[in-house]
Amino acid sequence: MGETAVLRNAVVLGKLTDVTVKDGRITGVDRAKNTDYDGREIDLCGKILRPGLVEIHAHGNSGFDTMDGTAEAFDTMSRFEFKHGVTSWLPTTMTEPLEKIRKATSVLPRDEAGKARILGFHMEGPFISALHKGAQQKENIISPSVAVFSSFSGIKMLTLAPELPGSGELIRFASENGVIVSLGHTDCDYDTARKAFLDGALCLTHTFNAMPPFLHREPGPIGAAITENAYVQVICDGLHLHRAAVLALYRIFGAERMVLISDSMRAAGLGDGDYIFGGQRVKVRNGEARTETGALAGSTATLFDCVKTAVSFGIPAEDAFRMASETPAKLLGVKKGRIAPGYDAEFIVTDEENKLLDTLIF
Repeated sequence: MGETAVLRNAVVLGKLTDVTVKDGRITGVDRAKNTDYDGREIDLCGKILRPGLVEIHAHGNSGFDTMDGTAEAFDTMSRFEFKHGVTSWLPTTMTEPLEKIRKATSVLPRDEAGKARILGFHMEGPFISALHKGAQQKENIISPSVAVFSSFSGIKMLTLAPELPGSGELIRFASENGVIVSLGHTDCDYDTARKAFLDGALCLTHTFNAMPPFLHREPGPIGAAITENAYVQVICDGLHLHRAAVLALYRIFGAERMVLISDSMRAAGLGDGDYIFGGQRVKVRNGEARTETGALAGSTATLFDCVKTAVSFGIPAEDAFRMASETPAKLLGVKKGRIAPGYDAEFIVTDEENKLLDTLIF
């Protein structure tokens, strides 16, 4: 990482070009100006070069989970993410005891070759609705509190239920301190969600899941996201949402505001079996993870799988990849997700059939 290089004969947005890199940043995307470049050369032989994927909502993979709170867990999960096209990600917590969340988010990630970079943590809970807790544990739910939240460090995104007392103050505090606030695991109505967006929230967490539905006279949080131009996270694994729902969100929000996520849990990459997720027993059968009460418990898909599912649903490939790279990067406010001068040199290489061939971080 941090080296000087040129990627020759890369297809970027349909054009054959070269991409130069220096000190971890893209310095040029111009074939004519790169002919005399003297750095390390990688010939992509006409393969497609895309931005590395940015995963903002993933709990685990490879038998590990964010809540394990160990260096081994984060190293293993980051290698898995890298292998599957993710170059930057937010390990995501669960609604568990505060000390356990604090321990998990206190682990310092190691930036090493062959691993996706950890940009911070996505804190999902414990400030959520008991009615729409999903696979979260009810006994660990607490009211939103600036004092409690201030005791954590390294949080980049926070999911909360805006109808709970104290949520407005926390939304304003978090957003003013560089934390992206997302509404999720909530029973809020349209007006409550709209106020939360006006207070500084920017996003919905796993849209449609663990929230009231969009109805014609009660549009709920999804309606508020529409009118307030918010972002929406979408689990596009083919299980959490029907194809029609995914396409509806795409046509409403577009590639500019729809963010693909995996919401993966520790079974990702391992297959069917019995697992622990958020302190609860989870059964994975035919790739579908459910708690003992029948609630969906995250997914076993990778973010790259979700991109391919979006394409299979009829979303153009360029938009599907954009919703897993440029759009989440814009939401986070980081210079990633585009192949343009000044952006971080994080890439994936694919063929014309959208098969992942390589992941590159400089």
